[in-house]
Amino acid sequence: MTLKVGLIGCGFIGRFHSAAIRAIANGSLLDIQYTVVCDEDEARARSFADITGARPETDALRVSSSSDVDVVYICVPTGGHKRLVLEAAANGKHIFCEKPLATNLADVQEMVEGVERAGIKAGVGFVLRHSPILTVLKDLLEDGSLGRMMAIVFRDDQFYPITGHYQSEWRKDHSLAGGGTLLEHSIHDIDVLRWLGGDIASVRGETSNFAGNEGIEDLATAQLEFESGAKATLVSVWHSVVSRPSTRHIEVFMEKGVFWTDHDFLGPIHYQVHAQNDVTIPEEDVLDRYLGIANLRGERLERMIRFSFEDYLFLDAISQGRAPFPGFAEALEAHKVVDAIYRSAAADGERIAL
Repeated sequence: MTLKVGLIGCGFIGRFHSAAIRAIANGSLLDIQYTVVCDEDEARARSFADITGARPETDALRVSSSSDVDVVYICVPTGGHKRLVLEAAANGKHIFCEKPLATNLADVQEMVEGVERAGIKAGVGFVLRHSPILTVLKDLLEDGSLGRMMAIVFRDDQFYPITGHYQSEWRKDHSLAGGGTLLEHSIHDIDVLRWLGGDIASVRGETSNFAGNEGIEDLATAQLEFESGAKATLVSVWHSVVSRPSTRHIEVFMEKGVFWTDHDFLGPIHYQVHAQNDVTIPEEDVLDRYLGIANLRGERLERMIRFSFEDYLFLDAISQGRAPFPGFAEALEAHKVVDAIYRSAAADGERIAL
């Protein structure tokens, strides 16, 4: 049966997903049909429709209640996610929702309950779960001869995303964003830290606001302790250096090994283990190893690296009746950690147990 896909939100992130959906359909990678695109701005909806051949809409409810939609992509600002997710779930549609799921933990919990109650499948835009470099790093860390994990040092910085290529200003509005660099950007990082280090037992956090947008921190620091006893430090920054690309620097210290990378999707991995000298796995070998781990080999599939495999793997899971990964359960766990960091920051860095 052909899977019919509708997309709500024809903005910056919507363009990425739209391109991937079209590539999957046009390349016959999956049996899908791109049927509807929706945005409150009629001109933007029509611009997507002209490119995709999908029907334009300005009313999101007409998408989630449509008989020619099986899967709804939700790519609007964070403050609009909850209503759209609950409407789509109530209409029996499967859902892909961009991160963060909502502006606060209580709304995330309500969304998770709504999806479970409806019995539909829901994925979240934790794109780094499909990062070749992080997937291979996770695989390398599984080597039992390295001993226990000791620490992770994680720095995430990007220019304040109300300028440059984002072409939007909603991330400076607390009612739409719910928070700044910690919630909007580093919820990815919290999910990655849980992926690499396991469940988090406690956090301490601090936030600062240099730009002066109320309720929107542009610096967040956190100390995390994993249930294993390992520790992690996260520094998340929104700065004003528009010419600098979004970057992540990650160092992982095991008892008998050290791993580091300055990339979060494609690039080399550096490591030194036991008594050996430094080793570098070049980008092409990282990608080749990832394709093997993810079972994505094949010329047609490998072309999807231009878009990331996030959309292919989500739609493939839905078409086969499997729960997509990462899903709302993973998002809920990350939101719990982010919420605890905010509560710690509000309490002058008090340790918060999860």
